[in-house]
Amino acid sequence: MKCHCEHDRDSNCVSLVPIFHNLTADEKWEVAQITRALTVSKGEGIYAMGDQVDSLYVIHSGLVKIYRLSDTGKEQVLRVLRPGNFFGELALFSKSPMTDFAESLEECTMCVIDGSALKGLMVKYPEISLKVLEELSRRLVRTEQLLEDISLHSVERRLAQALLDLSGEGREIELEMSKRDLASQIGMTSETLSRKLTSFQEQGLIEQVGQRKIIIKDRAGLEGVRESG
Repeated sequence: MKCHCEHDRDSNCVSLVPIFHNLTADEKWEVAQITRALTVSKGEGIYAMGDQVDSLYVIHSGLVKIYRLSDTGKEQVLRVLRPGNFFGELALFSKSPMTDFAESLEECTMCVIDGSALKGLMVKYPEISLKVLEELSRRLVRTEQLLEDISLHSVERRLAQALLDLSGEGREIELEMSKRDLASQIGMTSETLSRKLTSFQEQGLIEQVGQRKIIIKDRAGLEGVRESG
């Protein structure tokens, strides 16, 4: 039997994830009944390419990266997921093995929802299915945009865009992932990222503070790099 704290975590996970937002409290309780708690350590693999996955994972705390490996072992980070995000959703629609890897970037707590039981609820509550499809569509658009950026735009343009996106409306960026993972996500090597960050700093566009902090010094200049790349 689960402890009370785990049951609360399951309920909180269901409340966090957008695909369940439109459900009533009783309907969310139904989802919580098919959910179990899972804690993974930093750097731990959650599943690997080729694994058969039959569950939907919902992040309660921590960060998870989804990535693929080329035939030569080169890593391509597809996305980094945060609390409230979910992954493993393709198992709901196909029995094919996974085509990517999921790994925790820090200690994570998550809720694992039984796939077979969830499919039953998706039939019972079609709005869940529609929300899952909406999220899959958004991810497809982001993946296509990533491929376009890597194929058509310079490394300077991609880095400027990434820095502007990460900073939001502010000036300071505290990287949630390593620079190696950031480089992979925007389609360049760690060495290239290091050189370009140094170049941006020398141009007065940014200031690097330690390994994870970047301060935007000239937003207009970064926007200029983005537009010209």
